[in-house]
Amino acid sequence: MNIMRHAALLAASATLAFSAPALAQGEWPMTEGDWVEIGMISVKDGHHLDYANWLASQWKANQEFAKSKGWIESYEVLYNAYPREGEPDIYLMTRFKQFPTAAENDQREKDYLAFMKTSTAELQSQSGNRAEYRTQMGATLLRSAPFRK
Repeated sequence: MNIMRHAALLAASATLAFSAPALAQGEWPMTEGDWVEIGMISVKDGHHLDYANWLASQWKANQEFAKSKGWIESYEVLYNAYPREGEPDIYLMTRFKQFPTAAENDQREKDYLAFMKTSTAELQSQSGNRAEYRTQMGATLLRSAPFRK
């Protein structure tokens, strides 16, 4: 290694060591944060307004209900400004703290069906109807990693 480069690396390391907050020896600098689920949606040409209207009405109402119950922290719609071939047009992001237990999940389903004044079969039918103008390309589940103080 070049002596000047080695000296520069040592100086940079010393600067970082004194400027960064002290963490316990070997302590991971980040902690486990919220879960972030991202749905990936492709919208058929000529149907972006149809899907945007559904998002602004029913999807938003669903998310607001979940937020009011404390099931989620936040939600967001992200449009892909420059989608390449095979990429989604829209990303639906939902942030939550933890997964429900099986019993909590059963209760959530009952609460949601009561809120919607419908049945699981009817919800499945409605989802199938949206397939006329959108395709669920998949989803991903991420976990935030906030830095420790």
